Amino acid sequence: MSNKNNRVLLAMSGGVDSSAAALLLKKRGFEVIGGTMLLLYGETALNGVKDAKAAAHRLGIPHYTFDFRERFAKEVIRRFNDGYLSGLTPNPCVDCNRFLKFSAMIEEADKLDCFYLATGHYARVEYDGENKTYLLKKAVCGDGINPKDQSYVLYNLTQKQLERVIFPLGDITKEEVRRLAEESGLPNSGKSDSQDICFVPDGDYAGFIEKYTGIKPRKGKVKDKDGNILGEHGGMISYTVGQRKGLGIAFGKPIYVIEKNAADNTVTVGENAELFSRGLIASDVNRTAGDVGEKEIRCFAKTRYGQKDTPCKVTPLSDNTVRVMFEQPQRAIAKGQRVVFYEGDTVLGGGVITDVLREQV
Repeated sequence: MSNKNNRVLLAMSGGVDSSAAALLLKKRGFEVIGGTMLLLYGETALNGVKDAKAAAHRLGIPHYTFDFRERFAKEVIRRFNDGYLSGLTPNPCVDCNRFLKFSAMIEEADKLDCFYLATGHYARVEYDGENKTYLLKKAVCGDGINPKDQSYVLYNLTQKQLERVIFPLGDITKEEVRRLAEESGLPNSGKSDSQDICFVPDGDYAGFIEKYTGIKPRKGKVKDKDGNILGEHGGMISYTVGQRKGLGIAFGKPIYVIEKNAADNTVTVGENAELFSRGLIASDVNRTAGDVGEKEIRCFAKTRYGQKDTPCKVTPLSDNTVRVMFEQPQRAIAKGQRVVFYEGDTVLGGGVITDVLREQV
């Protein structure tokens, strides 16, 4: 796609956010085409497509369904399974955005002669004319940052993608979205938000991985940081860093999972203070804007979606890898999760956490 036009492919999930985004795009004069990614087999996935089609019909826009089930299984579900089996804590929503919503969907936009791709994410894109750079920014509402901001899961966007992406919901609240949808008579105006990973709706990660891969969880040792054996676990994939409940160990005081080791199939537990780390190593770093990964910088970062930004120093290492040191120790940093860097409300970039640094470097 080389020439800009006013045609936009809107990723419609069947939820209220993307439907409201269509309304806002039409008001701005765009020619909107709806498109739904079919990612899973089963009735629930098909119901999402039906809801999206119904909303598109009400909006008077064409709608297409794209069968990405094989691609989703390869790029998202397999990465999720492999990550957990390797002792990591993966983030499938980040992978879905990277490999499907802003990759496969842009391919479909090209086929439909749409220069733009829009989604119902709560985020913003602005153009910095002085530096000739597209900036990914946090969503805002009123005088502050929107608590629904989703910029964390979008850090992998490239400059070429940001040029083509529109986030219509970047400056309005969820309440305004629902009100807009209701006033327009959209059939999904009252539809509740999805809370869980779409392919593990019951939250039973271990059960899903066993059923999907056929790999049965292996029992292993639960130990403390000094190597003392405290008990036995029923499968490492049932545990996450920071977990307190369901450990099956009577310790006389609160203990938490502080580390998982796939090499020897052990789970290390300890007190809350042992969950805090001074820094981390991150690889596969994407430079969204600025100099992150190119020179040493001071900025803000967070290692989980709902975490507050915290001051840090980012130092380039090698092979698209950085070391991140925080001004204050951070709790429950998990390998496999993402660290995302910010300067104010602008996303500088992010990467995959590959190691946790307990001591000051």
